[in-house]
Amino acid sequence: MENLINKIKERLHLSSEAEAFLYSISNEKELVKGDVVIRPGQVVKKTYFVISGCLRSYCIDTNGKEHTLLFAIKDWWISDYMAIHSEDISTLTIECLTDSKVIEFNAKELDEIHTRFPEFESYQRQNLERHVVNLQMRILNQLQLSAAERYDLFLEKYSDIEKQIRNFHVASFLGITQESLSRIRVERAKK
Repeated sequence: MENLINKIKERLHLSSEAEAFLYSISNEKELVKGDVVIRPGQVVKKTYFVISGCLRSYCIDTNGKEHTLLFAIKDWWISDYMAIHSEDISTLTIECLTDSKVIEFNAKELDEIHTRFPEFESYQRQNLERHVVNLQMRILNQLQLSAAERYDLFLEKYSDIEKQIRNFHVASFLGITQESLSRIRVERAKK
């Protein structure tokens, strides 16, 4: 929790009351590789801040193919935000790809922080803006870049986890087959 508090303090003055509130609504958890924290069809009430490790969110299309939307690594947030904000059931699965430590929050309690401590409004807005920018960049990259260029960007962004997760997950994130990923890696090794 201290890591999250320090991250927040980098961007705003955090009163002792606000800090105490954050501690009161949080629960630090250790997760094991393979743990699933959100499943499709469930009501989503939790959001997670990653202290260490790697989680991924993915969906499965009507043909049974997995599509990885996000890898959440240290200092990232993850949940099924569509389900939370639409008050609908989850369409995503969120699983641990490595042993991980997270801070779990009840999403509604965390949302109360804006009412009780208005200074959080700008902090949350900045988080949301950063999230929207990342999503737009991901969409544009999928539309405009070659698979090899997307892989290069993946290596830049996720260099710490690339060797820890399965090839299937990387290929799913890039929108390519495992065979295509292998060809790209062979070509990179030749250079």
